[in-house]
Amino acid sequence: MDIKKVRTTKMVGWLFLVFIFMLTLVPSSASQTADAGMEKLIEGAKKEGEVIYYASMNLEEIMALIPKFEKKYPFLKVKLVRTGGESLLNRLVSEYRAKKYLADVIQTLAFNMDTLRRGGILGQYLSSEDRFFQKGFKEQGYWICSYCNTYVIAYNTKLVPRHHVPKTYEDLLTSRWKGKMMMDATKVDWFAGMLQIMGKEKGLKFMRDLSRQDISLRIGHALLAQLLTAGEGDLVIDIPTSSVERLKDKGAPIDWMALGPIPGVMIGIGIASHPPHPNAARLFADFVVSKEGQTSLRDFGRNVVRSDIAQPAEYRGLTIVPVDPSLASHMNEYTELLRGIFSK
Repeated sequence: MDIKKVRTTKMVGWLFLVFIFMLTLVPSSASQTADAGMEKLIEGAKKEGEVIYYASMNLEEIMALIPKFEKKYPFLKVKLVRTGGESLLNRLVSEYRAKKYLADVIQTLAFNMDTLRRGGILGQYLSSEDRFFQKGFKEQGYWICSYCNTYVIAYNTKLVPRHHVPKTYEDLLTSRWKGKMMMDATKVDWFAGMLQIMGKEKGLKFMRDLSRQDISLRIGHALLAQLLTAGEGDLVIDIPTSSVERLKDKGAPIDWMALGPIPGVMIGIGIASHPPHPNAARLFADFVVSKEGQTSLRDFGRNVVRSDIAQPAEYRGLTIVPVDPSLASHMNEYTELLRGIFSK
């Protein structure tokens, strides 16, 4: 036996064990860098003291997030600017044209986020939470989907037993449902999403056939859900799951069904290109798409797509197709098509 070789082998073994031991004692350089980066971000945010939050989402949902953020970062106050999606877009465009840089964080429809990105109003920022969101549910380096409006059909459970509910989109074209359906006449995002799923030519044919079903046109998800609950119709064909779930939880005779792949109209969150409070903006945007923030939105009834959050049972198995944000540049065309097909 070669004693020299044995001694060398033992020495290598001991050195390897020492190396492994040292790894358990010393944090990785990546971890140290991340911790240092967060400390720097927090110190900067403390000096800023506030974050200006431009949002077009539901006020109740916003108020489910802000107190939790302020509790986590008590040195920051969130100042909310809330308005409708189109008004928010116009306001930001007007402010930037006047070189008034007031917004820190922007949260609105992905269509508007795409317009803001192309207009230089939305800034570049790669969130630390980015890895938890699949491609299609973000514009990497600009915005992330905070939640989706997932469009389904809703039905009155007293008027339509579950075994009679349509199973496919084509089922809506049968004589059984003629004169018994309602829809939101303004939902061009749903319309665009359906054409994306079906293909434009096939989708337009489906919409024209659907328009011959004597559909009652209304405006507003809340109104449609209430009318359906009151028995004004059997079905609503373009309604977000969240609008149905809120009434269902209150005992209303209403439920929903997916007839195939469903459009997911995204609400994105990102940071303005000239944020007055850049450190606070990063903390808030990251919080909304963090596991804590996304869990709060899920518990409120929103459909979130963060990969490490379990979905409620009713959402499992859904095929959600994120509606392409770049369709924003074609919205006028889709609006005219929608009106032309369904207006009476």
